[in-house]
Amino acid sequence: MEFKEQIDPNRLPKHIAVIMDGNGRWAKGQGKIRVFGHEQGVLSVKDIVEGCVEVGIKYLTLYAFSTENWSRPQDEVDALMQILISTINKETETLNKNNVKLNAIGNLQSLPQQCIDDLKEAMEKTAHNSSCTLTLALSYSSKWEILEATKKIALAVKNNEIDLNDIDETLFSSKLTTTNIPDPELMIRTSGEHRISNYLLWQMAYTEFYFTDVLWPDFRREDLYEAIVDYQKRERRFGKISEQLN
Repeated sequence: MEFKEQIDPNRLPKHIAVIMDGNGRWAKGQGKIRVFGHEQGVLSVKDIVEGCVEVGIKYLTLYAFSTENWSRPQDEVDALMQILISTINKETETLNKNNVKLNAIGNLQSLPQQCIDDLKEAMEKTAHNSSCTLTLALSYSSKWEILEATKKIALAVKNNEIDLNDIDETLFSSKLTTTNIPDPELMIRTSGEHRISNYLLWQMAYTEFYFTDVLWPDFRREDLYEAIVDYQKRERRFGKISEQLN
């Protein structure tokens, strides 16, 4: 039986976060330069987005470029930015066709201006779509995000806009870049690495992790469905015991 057929539509994770890892190693295995792997990884993005729409996943967040990635060789960074621009321009129509809304989080102002402009235009063109929200984490760092939220709250306290006692999890969450997105229930990381690399640290306090050895350019919707089936086999207790849930 295929994994899609095993999925319980009543127990879907509302939000799936993905660390797309292994593009460079995949390219090396093909005897190609790293950029070739990033280009092929775009095909996986398209398939996974369509797979999420197919089964009813409402939110998908992809770790596309971290703040640490700026320290990679300049030619690779430039190529990644160009791939981002070309992909946004090419795929906006496909996003609309699949009723997918495009969103972005991270220090977006650090991106090249062309990226910022094209990203803004694509988000505007897809703003009314409702099947799935695709969020790209770009120039993103969870530590950066948490520090920025802290600064906003500190400034609000200083300006007497909020009281110190008003600060709680709800308030703090509202200052994060993901304020309008539910926390992910499932995080998938490809390529066999077992870490979360400064990604959605606050939001993933109770997220289920799924690690696979599949390199991102080889990851397809059947792999996604396998991860969802694995997620649905787990008991999510949130600090309680099994008897309390039953």
